[in-house]
Amino acid sequence: MTMARDQLSRSEATLVATIEAGVPALVVVRNLADRFHRIIRQQKGAELATWIEEARQTPLHSFTNGLSDDWNAVKAAIVEPWSNGQTEGQITKLKLGPN
Repeated sequence: MTMARDQLSRSEATLVATIEAGVPALVVVRNLADRFHRIIRQQKGAELATWIEEARQTPLHSFTNGLSDDWNAVKAAIVEPWSNGQTEGQITKLKLGPN
């Protein structure tokens, strides 16, 4: 449900369509997830507050509460060019230990 629609195989697209027909709320959630991914990828922090308000009325409300609770960090993660991904990757590697 989180893959880009144009990246789904025919059978996956059929399965997603069947699920969405049976659970219409998932269509809304999937569209919101797509928009959230775009906000992140395109660094459109100005759109985040509107997205949160729309998503708050859906099953994503718990996620949106977390975003709101840590607003400054979330906004900075979207608009700032810095990343601690490399550091986090090394920490995870250390935690997992030798293979």
